[in-house]
Amino acid sequence: MNYIIMATLTEASIIARKSIRYFIYGIIAIVILRGMLLTAISIYKKVFPAPPPPPTVAFGKLSKVQFPEKTKHTINFSLETPEGGLPTFPLTANVYFMPKTTSNLLSLDYAIDKAGRLGFDTTPEQTTESLYKFGNKNVPSSLTTNIITGSFSLSYDLNADPTPISVKPPLPELARNSIKTYLSAATLYPKDLEDGTIESKYLKIQGGGFVSALSQSDANLVRIDLFRKKYSDLPVVTATPMEGNIWFMVSGIKDRGKEVLAGEYYYFPIDETKSSTYPIKTGDRAWQELIANNYYPASLGTTIEGDNIKIRKVYLAYYDSGVYTEFFQPVYVFEGDKDFVGYIPAVTSEYSE
Repeated sequence: MNYIIMATLTEASIIARKSIRYFIYGIIAIVILRGMLLTAISIYKKVFPAPPPPPTVAFGKLSKVQFPEKTKHTINFSLETPEGGLPTFPLTANVYFMPKTTSNLLSLDYAIDKAGRLGFDTTPEQTTESLYKFGNKNVPSSLTTNIITGSFSLSYDLNADPTPISVKPPLPELARNSIKTYLSAATLYPKDLEDGTIESKYLKIQGGGFVSALSQSDANLVRIDLFRKKYSDLPVVTATPMEGNIWFMVSGIKDRGKEVLAGEYYYFPIDETKSSTYPIKTGDRAWQELIANNYYPASLGTTIEGDNIKIRKVYLAYYDSGVYTEFFQPVYVFEGDKDFVGYIPAVTSEYSE
């Protein structure tokens, strides 16, 4: 009897150990099979990616990208990029709505308040229906503003008072901070500028105008250019590369009215909550337009008529025109030798006037 019981227990122990072993084997097999399945799915998705969602084109046909008038000459282009050709671009891109600024009964009051915050007199002279000029009783400077758009320009008569350029200009970082403080005091430093980029360069007076200076000791002023932040992870470009639609010249004198001497402020807000995807031209299509000389010459650099220019870089960016447009749209940017930069609207002609 005892022998039978012991045999039964031994068999049960063997069966239990086998069951545990097979259970472990089963778990390992499931893990391996799961890994193989996920790998196969990943490879399949790479080889046969899901088609992107169709463009929403919620705004209908878009207004034409507004480039300023610029003379250009015929150039022969060739492509020499680090990729060995054109990069791969998406099939669609976001287009953002830009709300229109309208005049109301408080527009002049707002302009007067802004002028006061910027250090100017609060009794303006009306020059046109929408333009008002503000003086400064302490220094020979003036501010001219458009009360409808909010755009304005500053000027300073250095012939009447050359003291701002008689001292060494500030370091670029200090000049940047001065402009941030200057604009913030008048609530003119919105979020997309705050998160954007700032460029600076030294300037000196030469031949009755301003030219670039190599160092602080050789300069009279510092120029500060402000650019918007990236949208949809794309940079923002303006009509003239490296020059913002918002810029100022800063002197080394900290006196109010003598520190910020000149500048322009052309800013139109973007409604990030209102966007829509649009089909864009292929990189090859944009290239064909470039070599056919159907481009906007953002910078001709030192090129001449009939020049042979190698394009070194091609990318997408948003174009900030500096004038009101209903939509914030992408463009193709072509950068080449001799400081050539050309733009081509990216949205397909089917959806662009």
